[in-house]
Amino acid sequence: MAPRTLKTISTSKITIFKIRNRSGYAALCLQNLTEGRTAAQAYSRLMHPLKRMGYQLNGKVPKPKR
Repeated sequence: MAPRTLKTISTSKITIFKIRNRSGYAALCLQNLTEGRTAAQAYSRLMHPLKRMGYQLNGKVPKPKR
């Protein structure tokens, strides 16, 4: 099987926010939601579902929204 080419997604399509009433952050992109203790951890956990969909993330972790 030939390797699949992945499309890149810009960080502007990713939303990272602080979860209310909980300690941690969430990352949302293309109807995929992941959680983590830090914004960077939520961002890194988002890579797996996006890779299954045929996308890859490039760039730095975006700043969390309040």
